[in-house]
Amino acid sequence: MTICILSALSLVAWAEYEQPSKHPPRKVFFDARKHQTKYVGPGREEHSPANIKEVLIGYFGPGTASAPEYGDMWSAAYLAVEQANQAGGYKGLPFRLVAGWSDNPWGTGITRVVRMVYVDRVWAVIGGIDGPSTHLAEQVAAKARLPVLSPGSTDKTVNLANVPWMFSCLPGDHLQAPVLAHAIASHIGGKSFLLVSAVDHDSHLFTVELSKSLTRRQLVPFCHLEFNPNERKIDELVERIVHINAHTLVLIAGARASASIISAVREKNFTGLIFGGPSLGQRSFLEQASRAANDVVFPLLYTPGESSKGFEDKFASRFGHRPDYLAAHTYDAVNLLIAAIHQAGLNRARICDEVRRLSCWQGVTGSIHWDSLGNNSRLIGLGTVRDGRVKPLSKTKSALLTYAQFSNLPR
Repeated sequence: MTICILSALSLVAWAEYEQPSKHPPRKVFFDARKHQTKYVGPGREEHSPANIKEVLIGYFGPGTASAPEYGDMWSAAYLAVEQANQAGGYKGLPFRLVAGWSDNPWGTGITRVVRMVYVDRVWAVIGGIDGPSTHLAEQVAAKARLPVLSPGSTDKTVNLANVPWMFSCLPGDHLQAPVLAHAIASHIGGKSFLLVSAVDHDSHLFTVELSKSLTRRQLVPFCHLEFNPNERKIDELVERIVHINAHTLVLIAGARASASIISAVREKNFTGLIFGGPSLGQRSFLEQASRAANDVVFPLLYTPGESSKGFEDKFASRFGHRPDYLAAHTYDAVNLLIAAIHQAGLNRARICDEVRRLSCWQGVTGSIHWDSLGNNSRLIGLGTVRDGRVKPLSKTKSALLTYAQFSNLPR
């Protein structure tokens, strides 16, 4: 019965579309990206509490520098707070990070966020480290009414929830995917390409956005293989990738899974060019993939320059290696939040107002410019890897040709 009703409605809609109408067209769909939900409730009138000895900032992520993949984010947050305290803190009061994390974010992890918000009474939260954990923090923020700045999520649906307390410092998948799709189209011409994607949350959503962008260019992969990144054995997947013998490989997965697959296919003498998602810019990918990482192409979310030299040098001196884009955006998120606290005082609602007003804030990653939903709308380019270092890919090299030719281009 339902199918019949839907079919009838579809026919009516088609008929109205095909037949000339005497009435002006009506907008049927709601574009959430053009709408900004503002918090107009109570809270701004509250005064800063008396008798506090430190200013607490929540951190939803592993609170140790040794944490795999995400330890550098904590290190960058810690460095930003340390520098703020060396500059005098907030009116003489020191800032302090309150970390909360669990290997099961949807279980005990959410409890840690609730505790830091309602028990520790943090003024804002930096987190999460990826899309799923940011969604969790967002749910608490919507109820508790305090700002959340995520340095690790590119999931646009985090902001499409229209929670006015939510800010995403990384440009979203919807901004990255068209840039990558353009590069793929410029490279392959009419030749075949293979799409391989992991089924985890962030990889899946990036693949959805990339597929939309490729479709707009009338590009469809010769074959699309999906895999579970939690499965340790990748031999069968690698054999299928090599056996297909595609001209180009597009791989969308996390840093470690991408490193394992790329290393394996290069060992099997795959000579095509490899495109990937932003995770190919993470330090864990570079270290694990080693020489196999050379010449991969991916959305570039952080380009070190003169404005970031001080941060780069201090981070490297302190922690023994250069920061990647996750660490750099975490550093910016904490510094932006601290700047907002200095302007607003100790009041959650006013801090949120100031975070929004600080749009076009210049950090080590470049400009942080909030769109109406709190997503960083900064334009991005493409990056590649050469000798273990991430480097920008110039527009003159975006035609790319073949992997062998590209590898010989001067840098």
